[in-house]
Amino acid sequence: MKINQIIIAGALLVSVTTFAQKDELKALKKIYDRDTPSADDVATYKTNLNKLETLASEEGDKVYLNFYKAVTPQLELSVFGSNPKPEQIANLLTPKAITELANAYNTTLDYEKKTGKKVFTNDITTDITEMKPVLWQVVMALDANTTLDKKVKFKQISEVLYAIYQLDKTDKEKLYLAANYDLNAQEFETALTHLKELKASNYTGEGTNYLAKNKASDVEESFATKEQRDNMVKLGTHILPKEEKIPSKKGEIIRNIALILVQQGKSNEAIVALEEARKENPSDTELIISEANVYLKMNDTVNYKRLISEALEKSPNDEILVFNLAVTCANANQVEDAEKYYRKAIELKPDFTDAYSFLADLILKPDAKIVEDMNKIKGTSDSELKKFNVLKEQRQKLFNKAMPILEKAHQLNPKDEVVKSNLKSLYNFLELTDKVKALKAEN
Repeated sequence: MKINQIIIAGALLVSVTTFAQKDELKALKKIYDRDTPSADDVATYKTNLNKLETLASEEGDKVYLNFYKAVTPQLELSVFGSNPKPEQIANLLTPKAITELANAYNTTLDYEKKTGKKVFTNDITTDITEMKPVLWQVVMALDANTTLDKKVKFKQISEVLYAIYQLDKTDKEKLYLAANYDLNAQEFETALTHLKELKASNYTGEGTNYLAKNKASDVEESFATKEQRDNMVKLGTHILPKEEKIPSKKGEIIRNIALILVQQGKSNEAIVALEEARKENPSDTELIISEANVYLKMNDTVNYKRLISEALEKSPNDEILVFNLAVTCANANQVEDAEKYYRKAIELKPDFTDAYSFLADLILKPDAKIVEDMNKIKGTSDSELKKFNVLKEQRQKLFNKAMPILEKAHQLNPKDEVVKSNLKSLYNFLELTDKVKALKAEN
């Protein structure tokens, strides 16, 4: 008898708990269904959420609890009316909140597909369509934020874009943009994951951009479809319709995968990826240089020189290519080749400011070692003075060689303070007082 009473009491307890959590769910659903919930509604909603946290035990109840939690920011946002301010949107729909919303939506959709009961499936489908433009405003607000550190900002934008992609996995463009922001944030591992997913899905990004000029703002605007653009032209708000082809991004995606692998030191994987990227972009000389760099890191000078020659054969008069080759050689401590390519870049483009300043840096690179050796000489014996004078003469030759190059760089870009400072130091050492005075007079 006592055992039966205990069993009955336990059953009643479970039943009461079940009814309680069903009541909480009903209360949440009631507020969720309101078009314009009040601040009091939101407060009541949160109270019921807290209660349900301790009551939800069944799979369905847990799924819907997480759903109601995830949509809380949307309810809070609706309190601000139909046109909330961008900062209000950004404060509530944080990258974390959007990610949680995407996860909750997908979990709910999966659960309702399994059970065959569409409680929120239709709402979620509609919400995703309506939410994407709002979430794009979050991206724009973050992008316009000048108070954030750039790396932090880029990382947050990437998180929002990836969350939008999680909401709608057919929107591969958001994944592509997320990968690019990760690259800017130097979040290379995350970028690599996104890029590999794009590659696996065979995303190309090809399409057509439908453009027309807004008569009121005189700004050219882009439209998602030809019909939308043509309608605006018919209405008379836009003029000068035109179309632009959006080229494939496949080669760029593979290229970035390869470059990240290079940056990570995964040379063999990088070469495979670069060879694949070159098949997509056979005329991309940057890929040839990147592959050459990998071989250089592997001390494979034969393949390195082969690829450098190939790059020059493809674009012998491309000053940017020649300049990049010079930088590559300089980084590899191949000074003679670097100087040759810098001078070639200048020959191709006489006003190439960076080529002048980089060439001057290359020429002056031994100066640090010369100064170090000069500072080591402490005595005043004949042999030590002779050694000091030899070093001083070496420094003078170095400075005389670099001087006309630095002067040209300064002439082309007088505001470059690094060039100006180097030029001042050079003039002082060579005792060119008139030139020092002229340089100071520019301030």
